[in-house]
Amino acid sequence: MKATLVRHEKFIVRRRYLIEISVYQVARSSHYKDGLKWGLICVDRISGKKVLMDNHQPKSPHIHIDDDEMPYDFRGLDRLVNDFRQLIVEHMGVQI
Repeated sequence: MKATLVRHEKFIVRRRYLIEISVYQVARSSHYKDGLKWGLICVDRISGKKVLMDNHQPKSPHIHIDDDEMPYDFRGLDRLVNDFRQLIVEHMGVQI
């Protein structure tokens, strides 16, 4: 199965924070149990701070806060986006 884009948003907040959310439907597999491949990115274009969430192979779902990486328990797209927004508030002090 070819990856199909099911959600894409890209915008800039306050002329400073670059946000991109991409979600693809992919073939279900041991790595993509929900049949979804996703990447959520927020970069502060001034300070360089970043919040990234993705589930690329060979890693399981995980979060990057600047240079730190930690696992993420994926529980659906709505929760993923909400968690992403909350991490941005906590790490960068801005709401999207």
